[in-house]
Amino acid sequence: MSLLAVEDVVVRHGGQTVLDRVSLTLAPKEIVTIVGPNGSGKSTLLRVLIGAQKASEGSVRAAKDLRVGYVPQKLHIDPSLPLTVRRFLDLPKRVKESDARAALEAAGLADLGKRQMTDLSGGQFQRVLLARAILGRPQVLVLDEATQGLDQPGSASFYKQIEAVRNELGCAVLMVSHELHVVMSASDRVICLNGHICCEGTPDVVSAAPAYRELFGTGTGGALALYRHDHDHHHDHHHDHGHNHAHDHSHEAAE
Repeated sequence: MSLLAVEDVVVRHGGQTVLDRVSLTLAPKEIVTIVGPNGSGKSTLLRVLIGAQKASEGSVRAAKDLRVGYVPQKLHIDPSLPLTVRRFLDLPKRVKESDARAALEAAGLADLGKRQMTDLSGGQFQRVLLARAILGRPQVLVLDEATQGLDQPGSASFYKQIEAVRNELGCAVLMVSHELHVVMSASDRVICLNGHICCEGTPDVVSAAPAYRELFGTGTGGALALYRHDHDHHHDHHHDHGHNHAHDHSHEAAE
């Protein structure tokens, strides 16, 4: 049974087709990562999935009373605003102390309730957004490029936390990402999007697919380097299909 499903979805803006006959399903506990270049329709697809945008054609189905937690790309808080982490979790409505504590713990921030939001590091700030997203114990956790601006070790540890949340809550995870090398290790399925679905499958299958190479292997130096790293990683370190990417990458860069 699927929690979310879109079938043959088309989205047009003006005369332009942003999404062209996109179909995907999300099963319970599954981690699905959507990758694609800028302007490929990744955020549009997320908005369609969570009901924030209507499709021009096609169908969108969600399980009855589906609970969705959302971690936005970024959130700006006025630096002059005194706002503690605990108080932030009470917006827009107050939450029980036990729930707030459990959410912060699950997000890896057990002791930070009294800290000011403006004093947090980038990684801590994203974890607070994660804590807020899991307060309602969602069945689907949606993340829109949630690690943008974090360094590699920060991204790697944030994604490890996402995996821990998935294991604890038993929720499905749907994320849009531009960081292939870190995200892919934890994903059950990767969907490569460029207006339409170019390829999809397990990380190994997608990283070897010609459509993926074509998309990330031309004109984007960063993505090409990440792709090569990911590819080398699978071939040179078969035993290590895990979370040492950030460490290995910096080690290689130093050589």
